[in-house]
Amino acid sequence: MSGETRAERMRQPIALDVAKAAAEKYGVCIRPFTMEVEDRASFEVRYVAVPCGSTVESVCGPCAKKAKALRMAQCREGWHMAEEPDFTPTAPTEDQKALLTFRADLVKAYREAVEAGEAGDADELREEIHGVDAELRQLGVRGRFPSPDAPARRPVKRSTKRRQDAPNLPRRRVEKRTVGREYAGGFRPSMFVTLTLDTYGRVRDDGTPVDPDTYDYRRAARDAVYFASLVDRWWQNLRRVVGWDVQYFATVEPQKRAAPHLHAAVRGSIPHETIRLVTAATYHQVWWPNHDELLYGGDHLPVWDARAEAFVDPDTREPLTAWADAVEAVEEPAHVVTFGPQVHSKGILGGSEEAGRHIGYLTKYLTKSIGEVVEQSTERQRRHADRLADELAVTPCSDRCPVWLLYGVQPRGAGSRTTPGHCKGRAHRRATLGLPGRRVLVSRKWSGKTLADHRADRKRFVIEALKAAGIEKPEPDTSQLVWHKVRPGDPNVPPRAHQLMHAIAERTRWKAEYDRAMLAAAGASPGVSATESIAA
Repeated sequence: MSGETRAERMRQPIALDVAKAAAEKYGVCIRPFTMEVEDRASFEVRYVAVPCGSTVESVCGPCAKKAKALRMAQCREGWHMAEEPDFTPTAPTEDQKALLTFRADLVKAYREAVEAGEAGDADELREEIHGVDAELRQLGVRGRFPSPDAPARRPVKRSTKRRQDAPNLPRRRVEKRTVGREYAGGFRPSMFVTLTLDTYGRVRDDGTPVDPDTYDYRRAARDAVYFASLVDRWWQNLRRVVGWDVQYFATVEPQKRAAPHLHAAVRGSIPHETIRLVTAATYHQVWWPNHDELLYGGDHLPVWDARAEAFVDPDTREPLTAWADAVEAVEEPAHVVTFGPQVHSKGILGGSEEAGRHIGYLTKYLTKSIGEVVEQSTERQRRHADRLADELAVTPCSDRCPVWLLYGVQPRGAGSRTTPGHCKGRAHRRATLGLPGRRVLVSRKWSGKTLADHRADRKRFVIEALKAAGIEKPEPDTSQLVWHKVRPGDPNVPPRAHQLMHAIAERTRWKAEYDRAMLAAAGASPGVSATESIAA
């Protein structure tokens, strides 16, 4: 309007922001990416907005809420199962067996070509093997196919003898069952378990150390990086002690001190003393080269030598120790991870209010990134986070981590594009606090379904509800559709605002149809609104 000032006009919302707000209101992804869809039957090409699928609410609230609801359904369905999920594999088909036989012949010919020094034939055969592997995947074969290349060197075998400072564990043969024991009266309780890492020094109520100079930041960083391996070992030990295939749905969350801990819904009932015994006896040894003292840093870094095809010392020009040689020389573990003494375990009955409350507790922070969960509002908390981030920056996260170059060890896969000390892995990001793995850990036999299966169940429920109300939603034939990534600079791609408006219109139509179906199922007249039905 003519009477408005520039400042008043600047405070008015932008059209794209209004579209995003409307999209959030109706549960539409606010940052979709565009895919080009080609119909091979009609030769029609169109652009489809695909949800981003983010699990962080600050990035995309609608997608994060959907992901959380899906995880809650997955947790609820598998926690108190009374029947064993069926995982009996189907018999191999004749096509699968014939294709695998053909692959075996190709591998044999490939190895003969390599031994004869026929590089051209070997490359062609290798490409053919990869093509056969892709065909086997399309035919439904899962698992890892053996590599056509024979291993150059066998990995170093480490002793599996238990440490003298760790308690011994009883060991039973693990039965092929996942459902817990049923007690008198038909009760089949399950467990809720919380595991925490050890202390690194006294901390205040806000999670910051009382004495930062004595707080063991190095051990805190390494324990966070290797936490996933420690958790895997805990499940392995638990199954061997109880004697059956324990299933779990677990989430990894940081404490106020920024150390990770585990919340787990465990199917079946296990004695509390057994949980504590397994926790005290579980450890993970890191058989890596020693990395306590930095050999390089600042401007004094190893350099890549094209002739030697290796990183060399900037002064002596001597190649750094190769990864295989460094690991072979290891005589004792570089680090040992253990849990702390705080162990919480509780029995939960299925279908109870307590079970629903604990599912909400399990998934409480799934819509937040790890960095958002830990509060950093005071200067003391920020300094604590800075000290931990500095230590994580020099903590190797894998055998391919470029941080190894700072310790005089050349990691696997190092090349001319490798930057010493700079790793893009999740473990080194400040937002992840050293946790390289997933936030949600679900065992393979938890619910007998994948996330895609649970998503399909929700879709099937809606389709059946609409069908009962007389609204037919036929499944479109997608066999003739080919999806492509949009080429950069494609002038035909519609703007994001147009995509959001189209998705909002489609979602409101779906919601109106679903509300009508729910009213019909409840016995109300389709012409009555939801508000009138509730008021009545």
